[in-house]
Amino acid sequence: MSLSPPRWSTEELEAGRRKAIELFRQNRMAEPLEDYLAHFQEVREAVENLLEGTVDLSRLHEDAAGRLGDRAQQEVVRYLAGPPISADDLKVIADARLSATALTADEQMARRVIDTVLLGLDRERFPWVGEDREPTETERAAAITSTAALIAARRVLTARANEAKGEQEEKVKAALRAEGFTEAAPRTIATLHDAPGAGEFCGESLFGTRKADIIIRLWDHRVMALECKVSNSSTNSVKRLNNDAAVKAGIWIDEFGRAQTVPAAMLAGVFKRHNLEQAQDRGLTLWWSHDLDQMVKWIEKTRD
Repeated sequence: MSLSPPRWSTEELEAGRRKAIELFRQNRMAEPLEDYLAHFQEVREAVENLLEGTVDLSRLHEDAAGRLGDRAQQEVVRYLAGPPISADDLKVIADARLSATALTADEQMARRVIDTVLLGLDRERFPWVGEDREPTETERAAAITSTAALIAARRVLTARANEAKGEQEEKVKAALRAEGFTEAAPRTIATLHDAPGAGEFCGESLFGTRKADIIIRLWDHRVMALECKVSNSSTNSVKRLNNDAAVKAGIWIDEFGRAQTVPAAMLAGVFKRHNLEQAQDRGLTLWWSHDLDQMVKWIEKTRD
């Protein structure tokens, strides 16, 4: 009979989440301010260039293709709206492709993008545009500073999330290698036969109909599909854990069977105990990044 995955008690889940939150606090307070300031200075220059080149946005339509074909200028243009428009949303709303090649070659499409952004122009940051006048020096300086701050903050948040998830995945892989596992190439896993062999793992792969961050073939030949989840708030934890990882767990169990599959999540950051309990009840095995030894020891037991 295969070794059952652990189910943590309420007290154990509470202890784990409190430790994760404490580590989250320590890491955030240690983050260097220099990262934000470096982005701010870079973006500030781009905002100044856009305002200067368009005479404070009054000539934004002129050479729209050239401006949007420049990556830095395109980013600033998206942030003229309030709230800013994401690249994905802008593609749909403006019915446009945002690659430099496409925009440079199609002035009409570029102007359509500009028109879309101007419909949502932030009138608090750029009051002079709607009033058809020149900005005062104070208004112009405030617009430059606030826009640069918006973009710099978003860059830092995006980089933080990507780096945290990447570091978590590498930490898991390093622990598996230390345990004697070998990394195999990512692949599409339509049946369990397609998964890595016993004692092997692979990076992000399509497991059935959903992707998993790491696929591990346990020593007893079951497959652990592991999701790496870093949450910076209890609200975000619902999205990452319950609406994503736990949903995938149910799908994988339906597709491959409970006896052959161990859906799991490696957690770091801020999570509510209630959400942890719900995810566990839905068949998701929970591990903590700060206590990887728990997972390693359990995996070792699957040799027996």
